[in-house]
Amino acid sequence: MKTKTAKGPGGITAMTVSGFKSIAEPARIEIRPLTILAGAGSSGKSSMMQPLLLLKQTLEADNDPGPLLLNGPNVRFTSVDQLLSKGTKGVPTNSFQIEIETGGSSVNLKFAKKNSKRGVEVRQTVVSHGVESMVMRPGMTHEEIYLAIPSSYKAEGGIVRDGGFDFKWKVVQNRFFLSFLYGDGSFRFQLSWPEQIIEPHLSRMIHLPGLRGNPERAYPAYDDIQNFPGTFEHYMADMIADWQMLRDSKLYQLSNWLEMMGLTWKVEAKYLSDTLIELRVGRSPKKTKTSSKDMVNLADVGLGVSQVLPVLVALLAAEPGQMVYLEQPEIHLHPRAKMALAQILVEAVKRGVRIVAETHSSMLLRGIQTLVARGDLDPGMIKLHWFQRDPDDGMTTVSSADLDENGVSGSCPKDFGQMTLEAEE
Repeated sequence: MKTKTAKGPGGITAMTVSGFKSIAEPARIEIRPLTILAGAGSSGKSSMMQPLLLLKQTLEADNDPGPLLLNGPNVRFTSVDQLLSKGTKGVPTNSFQIEIETGGSSVNLKFAKKNSKRGVEVRQTVVSHGVESMVMRPGMTHEEIYLAIPSSYKAEGGIVRDGGFDFKWKVVQNRFFLSFLYGDGSFRFQLSWPEQIIEPHLSRMIHLPGLRGNPERAYPAYDDIQNFPGTFEHYMADMIADWQMLRDSKLYQLSNWLEMMGLTWKVEAKYLSDTLIELRVGRSPKKTKTSSKDMVNLADVGLGVSQVLPVLVALLAAEPGQMVYLEQPEIHLHPRAKMALAQILVEAVKRGVRIVAETHSSMLLRGIQTLVARGDLDPGMIKLHWFQRDPDDGMTTVSSADLDENGVSGSCPKDFGQMTLEAEE
């Protein structure tokens, strides 16, 4: 397999979500090279990222699913009501919004439940690019669109000049992207800022869910893939087989990481057929004189190995600037392995990978804080976001914090220590 990964622009720098599940009021999180989403179970961490995953799976669908693909590989809903907030006063909302910031640009997408039919519709898109902005809504008239177009475009040699041609401006929709179209047939001029600003980031995003499946005796092989559509665990064996065939140093690094975590000293791939790959790992955690002959199928070792292996492969497969979203990367790991995982995350970040990690583990967080205190990572590269649910109305609140050079955060909730202890039980 030869992976073709587009070299996109810089990453997503912030997100704001509102009206989605337990996030009734606008909640904004800044995204830095290492972004940690922490909190007890059902506190709203996943709800913060699920709108982004909805966009990702909608964009990657083979056929146009409409504004949003609700039931897909990254996140699954069976009705629009399941993703709409109940509101702070228990009154259900009929719309939700997600705003994505990428440096000097931002895209705000508003979705709403259809009034007469099942499903969701794009209600409004607000795009800011530098000092200019556009507001796009379905059904806008030619005159409304012309007034909404930034002045810099109106001065481009009559291309968007009002009345310059016989055509009328209209709003067109491609999945959740709205754009302004002028022309028809052989002459078309289209303003599609949302697509240009956020599609490169969504198409490159790597997602690993918290439930990564049971270890298999054989995994699928792929002839060729464009980025990593869906969830990443399906590509794990193929990536390892590819590195093994090419004698890529990433396979050596992968084995080093697994040994550092005390799990195994080696991982190898074997083609069982044109479509199936077996993964084998060393039974011993460290290399010995006889360990090379003691290799077993991945399904015959502890769950910790099979659950963390796709995490490590994803971090090695990601290109600089590419976002990797990890749900509970520490699941089924011993506390010592969690501390080692903190070191691995830091190594990936220093290579340029952008990581958003949703975690219940105070041990993983303590490991990151320790590395900052040792000077292994600039504290400015980390952002912590704490999620809590209001005991009265069940709505999520988010508080954010920075680390100082000693790895200390002075802004975490007072009950976070107890909360994480309960989550670890």
